Amino acid sequence: MKVELANKIILHPYITEKTFELVETEKKICFIVERSASKLAIKNAINTLYKQKAITVNTARTVYGKKAFAEFESVDIARDLATKIGML
Repeated sequence: MKVELANKIILHPYITEKTFELVETEKKICFIVERSASKLAIKNAINTLYKQKAITVNTARTVYGKKAFAEFESVDIARDLATKIGML
C-alpha cells in the first residue's frame, strides 16, 4: 500500500483517558479512520505507516467518525507505537 493512500485511511489517533488505558491493559490503539475503510485496509495502512503489524482491528461508528481499535502482539509494541505517534 502506498503511503498517500494509507494517510487517507488513517486520519489521526483518538486520544482519551480510556484509550490510554487500552494501550496498557489490552494492547490496543484507537484511530479515527476514513468512514469507508475496511478492516483489512486499516490493518494494511497501519503496517505501511507505522511498520507494525496489527493482529486484529475492530471498528465502531461514532459522532467523531469511524473509530478503529487495532490490537498488537504485546503491550511493549503498543506502548512504543503510542509513544511514536504522540499518544503517551
